[in-house]
Amino acid sequence: MASHALGKGNNNSLMIQGTSSGSPKKCFFMVQILIRTLATAFTVAAISIMVTSTQSISLFGYNLVLHFSDTSAMRYLFGSDIAACVCSVLSLICVFLLSRSGSDLKHYFYLFLHDMVIMLLLMSGCAAATAIAYVSKYGEHKVGWMAGCDNVPKFCNRISISIVLSFLAFFCFVMLTIMSSKKLMSRPIE
Repeated sequence: MASHALGKGNNNSLMIQGTSSGSPKKCFFMVQILIRTLATAFTVAAISIMVTSTQSISLFGYNLVLHFSDTSAMRYLFGSDIAACVCSVLSLICVFLLSRSGSDLKHYFYLFLHDMVIMLLLMSGCAAATAIAYVSKYGEHKVGWMAGCDNVPKFCNRISISIVLSFLAFFCFVMLTIMSSKKLMSRPIE
């Protein structure tokens, strides 16, 4: 009886070990879905704040209305956020479908390429917008560029928040790229 219970315990432990091998795959897809959802949320928030960042001021008798589309760097960040948001939603659907069905090595490779391209797109958009925001906030006195955020603090603060949210989306795609590449490196070549 004791040996039967021991054997039964061994079978249960084998069964637990057998089911735990599927668990890392499920965990991988759950984390992928979570991070892609966060990236989508960050880009949607960045887009909505960027679109609503408008301020009007009166300067020397002229009424000026500032909008994000006045600078090419902010338009580029806006476009890269939209592209990242759309691609993130599409990849979220793909990852969800992949988690339901079997996936082979090429699917992980495509995920890796997708995440890397979106990561680079967001990195370039964030870098361009950060450079303009920095000059707007602090100026560049060596070349005579004056800081402008003293006159339009609401506009500058909203743009800064949008840039921070875009950077958070960028870091989500950095994590996704690292996860996909790690998954590729750990799988044997078929």
